[in-house]
Amino acid sequence: MLNPLTTSFVHRLRAKDQAAWFELWETFGPVLRSQLTKWGKGRVGPETVQDLSQETLAALSDCIDRYDSGKGARFSTWLLAIARHVLGDEIDRRSAIKRGGSGAGNADKPGSGRIGRTQELDDSWMAAGGGPSPDAEYEAAMFAAKVRAALRMAEKASDFADFEVYRMRVLEGKSGKEVAEALGASEPTVSRRLARVRQVVRGRLQEVILTYSFTEDEQQEAQRNGLTLDPKNTDDALFDEAVGELWRRSSAGRSDLRDAGSSTR
Repeated sequence: MLNPLTTSFVHRLRAKDQAAWFELWETFGPVLRSQLTKWGKGRVGPETVQDLSQETLAALSDCIDRYDSGKGARFSTWLLAIARHVLGDEIDRRSAIKRGGSGAGNADKPGSGRIGRTQELDDSWMAAGGGPSPDAEYEAAMFAAKVRAALRMAEKASDFADFEVYRMRVLEGKSGKEVAEALGASEPTVSRRLARVRQVVRGRLQEVILTYSFTEDEQQEAQRNGLTLDPKNTDDALFDEAVGELWRRSSAGRSDLRDAGSSTR
C-alpha cells in the first residue's frame, strides 16, 4: 500500500495538476535525460531525449492503477521501466521508417506513428528484482535528485540570509569562520542560522522521500546515505557533511539553487 504522501501526489498527477507535473519534471527530468542518453548510444539527439523524458513522465500516471505494492517494486524501477519502453517505441519507429513503414514524414517527431509499447508494458517490472535492474549510478542519481528537490523546497521556506549561510557553509563546504568573515557576522550567528535551515532541510527531506517511495527500502535511503532525519539521533555535523557531499557530487551542469547562481546575489 502506498503511503499517504505518495498517494496524494499521484492523485494530483492524475488530476492534471500542472504544479505536480512541474515538480516531477524538475526533480527527475535530468536523471531521465541522462539515462535515455546513455541507452540511446548516439542514436537519439538531445531534443529527442528531452521529448522522450517528458513522455516517460506523462506515461507514469497512466499505469499507477496497475501498481501492486506487494510485489516490491521501487519508484526508481517504475520510472526506469517506463523510460525503457518509451525509448524502445522510438527506436522501433525509426526502424520502421528505414524499412519504408508509416511515419516517414514524422521522423523528427517522437511519438508519431508510435507502436504503443508503453500501453503494453507488462507487469514484470513490479516484482522486486524483476524488469530492468537500476545500476548503482542510476540509484545514486535518483536519490541525489530527491535531495536537490528537498533543498529547493527548504530554500523557498527559509529566510534569504539564513539560506545563504547554509549554502556557503554546507553546499560549498566553507568553514564557519570563512562564512562569518564573508557575511560580516559572528560565528555564533552563523551557527544559529545554519541550525534553522538544517531543521527545515530535515523536514523537507522526509517529505520528498516519502512522496517518491513505493517501498520501505526506499524510505530507508536517507539513513543509508548518512542522512538521519531524526534530530535526536544524529550528529548535525555528519548530517551537513552528507548533504554537502551529495549536493556537490550531483551538481555538474546544474544551476538550481544559488550555488552556480551568483546572479541571484
